[in-house]
Amino acid sequence: MQNKSNRREIMKKLIGTAAAITLTDGLSAHAFDEAPLALKGNINHSVCRWCYDTIPLEDLAKAAKEMGIQSVELLNVNEFDIVKKHGLTCAMVSSINKDWGIEKGWNKKEHHKGHIEWYKYLIDETSKAGLKNLICFSGNREEDLSDEEGLENCAEGLSQIIPYAEKKKVTLVMELLNSKIDHHNYMCDMTDWGTELCRMLDSENLKLLFDIYHMQIMEGDIIRTIKDNHNYFAHYHTGGVPDRAEIDDTQELFYPAIMKTIAATGYKGFVGQEFIPKKADKLASLKQGVLICDV
Repeated sequence: MQNKSNRREIMKKLIGTAAAITLTDGLSAHAFDEAPLALKGNINHSVCRWCYDTIPLEDLAKAAKEMGIQSVELLNVNEFDIVKKHGLTCAMVSSINKDWGIEKGWNKKEHHKGHIEWYKYLIDETSKAGLKNLICFSGNREEDLSDEEGLENCAEGLSQIIPYAEKKKVTLVMELLNSKIDHHNYMCDMTDWGTELCRMLDSENLKLLFDIYHMQIMEGDIIRTIKDNHNYFAHYHTGGVPDRAEIDDTQELFYPAIMKTIAATGYKGFVGQEFIPKKADKLASLKQGVLICDV
């Protein structure tokens, strides 16, 4: 295993002098005013809005554009136009509102009617905006609800909306989340559970969001899982483990190797940066993340 100093040198060579500076000292708060980064083009870069919610969306979009990021994701319908005017897309549309979200998902039959109404609206708006991916969630486990019953309930509910999504050319993407640290009792917390749901519904319009941070906590073996299951994955998220911080050498995952694996599968979708910046200069951290993943 590489020691910490060797690992730092490998990352410097991979991402160049500019990125190496960010590993230690950070960049200027005005780094996004510099010339746009010249990226390799093997990874389509996105950034999750909620991780930078202290920065106005307009400013985040401008900064993302300068960094070579092509998408700001997990946006609400009323935010699409803000990023569109900066030449960006939204690689994953949010579906959380006051009634529905991570904890109240598709795994309970009493949620299905409300979900179907809400998701039809979101599918329409996603399609009208020319976007493709709409996030969804399993919901939480409860004492009277086994994983097997929850799986069947998800399949039953989603089967009523998938034909509409197919018609509108929108993909519903269920996120894999950890139930150990961040989302206690969340049901879709293992890759095998999610891929079984995809097999049950057998539609190209239901896929998984493979969140690398969450699945490292639950399963590990990230690269093998991507190789074996990439045909079920429509989207990827990053995050440093264990602290969900910057994806640099302060964390246990080596993202250049993971990104090379994703690219080698022929994946043409987006990779969304979803770490929570710990450094004061959040945009410098974002730029660093993009450079680390630009393999």
